[in-house]
Amino acid sequence: MRSAAMVLGVIGGCLAVLVGFFSYGYTEVVDRFGEVEGLLHQVRDPSLVRVASFVAPIMAIAGGAMAKMRALWGGVLLFVSAGLMYYAFGFGVFTMFPIGMTGLAGLLALAAGKPDEPKSHF
Repeated sequence: MRSAAMVLGVIGGCLAVLVGFFSYGYTEVVDRFGEVEGLLHQVRDPSLVRVASFVAPIMAIAGGAMAKMRALWGGVLLFVSAGLMYYAFGFGVFTMFPIGMTGLAGLLALAAGKPDEPKSHF
């Protein structure tokens, strides 16, 4: 389960990087060029979107990388990343896979209570 959490977390984090690039870029374009009626409108909290665009993918990739050896810490990071993405970006066509993959990876990492090795990870 920890290997699956690792793979899903890293892939979800890579997809979250793409969402983060476009979200951060969108807020910057609207700030620099202004709103265009019917086309571009600024989000409610641009600073939240910018912070989440940077922090959430890093937490997802780090949580996925830690899921194999430190499943508890990795699972918590993955859940926080999925929650931050949901809070900042919402659930839509471009965010459903990063949120779903990181959430499932967090669940798998936390469910790996019995480790493969005799040494416990908690």
